Amino acid sequence: RQRWRSDGRALQKLPVHMGLVVTEEEPSYADMASLVVWCMAVGISYVSVYDHNGIFKRNNSRLMDEILKQQQELLGLDCSKYTVEFANQDKADQVLNCQSTLKVLSPEDGKADIVKAAQNFCQLVAQQQRTYTDLDVNVLDNLLSSTNGFPDPDLVLKFGPVDSTLGFLPWHIRLTEIISLPSHLNISYEDFFSALHHYAACEQRWGK
Repeated sequence: RQRWRSDGRALQKLPVHMGLVVTEEEPSYADMASLVVWCMAVGISYVSVYDHNGIFKRNNSRLMDEILKQQQELLGLDCSKYTVEFANQDKADQVLNCQSTLKVLSPEDGKADIVKAAQNFCQLVAQQQRTYTDLDVNVLDNLLSSTNGFPDPDLVLKFGPVDSTLGFLPWHIRLTEIISLPSHLNISYEDFFSALHHYAACEQRWGK
């Protein structure tokens, strides 16, 4: 436990928001729970879990049970409570951890959320609460429900052979560092921390 916390402090920079994107057909609840708990342990504030079939989101209770189990086994019971949010749902569950927030996302939280935000903006214009000249990046960000209260991801770990994020938050990853790993199945903490170390060493030029 102390090693994980010291690992997080030792990195030159740590992502504030990390996306965990599974492109494989058979997602593993236990391995995904390990990744989430490791994110919590090193001090990452926001975590998004995504698979292109929406399996984790449809079965979020099963995922949460596995996360709870591994939190108690790996982190102990000395962490404060935090709220786990599920995108586009009102449900909120209390889970033990060190001040992290989790969202479980599916493809409907990507392009479909952008379409919904555009429809909502058009409705505001029709009701004369907005004008078309009001539309800018910040307004659209505020209309998107899938990441309400979340910053854009700094880092995405993509698991699987597919060379695509398969619809993961297309609006939000313009400046995101994406690191590909062969699989999330049986992933080790060393593989996870190696990806964090790679991210910390990256020089982000922001398009310059």
